[in-house]
Amino acid sequence: MSGLEQGGIAFVVLLMLLALGVPVGFSLAGVAAIGLYLSVGASFMLTTFKTTPYTLASDYTFVVVPMFVLMGAIAGRAGIIGDLYAAAQAMLSRVRGSLFMATIVAQAGFAAASGSTVVASGVFTRMALPEMLRFKYDPGVSAGCIAAAGTLAGLIPPSIAMVLFALLTGQPVGALLIAGILPGVLTAVAYMAGIRVFLQFRPKWAPPMTKQVTWPMRFHALSKVWSVLLLMLLVMGGIYSGLFPPSAAGAVGAAGALVIALAMRRIGVNEIWEALLESARITAMIFLIVIAGLIFSRFLLVSGFIGELRDIVLATKLGVSGFLMMTIVLFLLLGMFLDSVSLLVIAVPFLFPISQTLGINPIWFAVLIVKLIEIAAISPPVGLNLYAVLASADGRVTTGQLFKGVVPFLAIEVVILALLLAFPWIATILPETMG
Repeated sequence: MSGLEQGGIAFVVLLMLLALGVPVGFSLAGVAAIGLYLSVGASFMLTTFKTTPYTLASDYTFVVVPMFVLMGAIAGRAGIIGDLYAAAQAMLSRVRGSLFMATIVAQAGFAAASGSTVVASGVFTRMALPEMLRFKYDPGVSAGCIAAAGTLAGLIPPSIAMVLFALLTGQPVGALLIAGILPGVLTAVAYMAGIRVFLQFRPKWAPPMTKQVTWPMRFHALSKVWSVLLLMLLVMGGIYSGLFPPSAAGAVGAAGALVIALAMRRIGVNEIWEALLESARITAMIFLIVIAGLIFSRFLLVSGFIGELRDIVLATKLGVSGFLMMTIVLFLLLGMFLDSVSLLVIAVPFLFPISQTLGINPIWFAVLIVKLIEIAAISPPVGLNLYAVLASADGRVTTGQLFKGVVPFLAIEVVILALLLAFPWIATILPETMG
C-alpha cells in the first residue's frame, strides 16, 4: 500500500472518529498508533509515543503557551476588558454603529493581552451583546461582530496560534509573533470600514445613538486603558527590541498582568486561583492535541504520505498559485468541521514542507495559515468562535441569526485575504526589521 493510500485511509478514519464525538487528541493519537504499528512496527510506535510527549513538554521555548493563557486569564478577571470597551465606546459614540466599532477596537486591544480567540469571543459576548441589544442593534450582526472580532487574537500578539505554528514547523517564535501585528491591525481597520459601508445599505442594523457622551467623559474612560498599553509595550516591546527572548515573554506578560491587577486592587486570591486553574485546563487541552498531532504527522512522514504528496504537487506543476489556492480551499472546507487548533495541527505538518519546496516565505505562509484558521473559526456550521458566542449569549441570539449575521464579516475576510496574497510584505516587513 502506498503512502498516499495509507494517509488517505488515516484521514477518513480520523474524520469518522471526530464525527462520532471522540475527542480530537484521542482520535489523532489512536489513528497514529494504528498507522505506525501497521507501517513500521510496534517498536517504532512505542518509541514515538514515549519520546514525543517528553520532547515537547520539556522544551523551554513553549512555556510561552501557558504563560500567555495565564496573562489573558488574569487580565480578564482584573476588569481590563471592561475598561477597554468603555473607552472605545466613549471615543466612538458619535459614529453610526459605534457599538460595533467599539467592540472591534476593544477586542483588538484585548488581543494584545490575551491570545485566545475563544476566550475573547465569550467574554465580549457577556459584556457587549446586552449593550448592543439595549440600543436595538440587529442581534445576529451584533453576535457576528463579536465572533469575528474575536479572531483578532489569532493574529495580534501574543497569539497562541502563531506559537503553535512555530512549534509544528521549527520557525522562530518571535518573528512569527511580530509578523501578526500589521495583518491584525489591517483586519480590525477592514472590519470597521466594512461595517460603515454595510450600514449605508442596512441602516436598521445600528440605529442612531441617543446617549450623549461629553469630552470629559471620554478622557476619563480613556485614562483607564493604560494597563493594556503597558502590557503590550512590555511583551511586544521586549521581544522586538531583543530585551528578552520570546520564551520569556509569556512569563513577563503574566507577571506584569498580575502586578497591574494587584496595583489596581481588582484581583484577590480566589480570582488568581481561578486564573491558574483555567490556564492549566486550557494548556492541557492544547498540548494534548499538539502532542497527538505531532505523532500523527510522524506517521504521515514515515508512511511516505508527505513525500508522495509533495512529489505529486511538483509533478503536476501547480506552482505557488495553485498550491496556495489548494491550501485555501482545504482550510475553508475542513474549517467547517474542525476547531482551529485541530485544523492547525492536522494540516500544517504536511503543507509546510511542500510550501518550502516551492520557495514560499515561511513567515508569510504562517500568517496566511493563521488567517485561514481564524476565518474557519467563524465559518458555519462548526466555527468555534460562533459556538463560544452562542454559549455565552444566554439565549439572546439564535443559531440562525448568528449564522446569517456573520456573513458580512466573512465577506470582509475575503478582501483581507486577497490583500495578504497580493502584498506579502504586510506580513514580512516587521520581522525583517528585527535585530
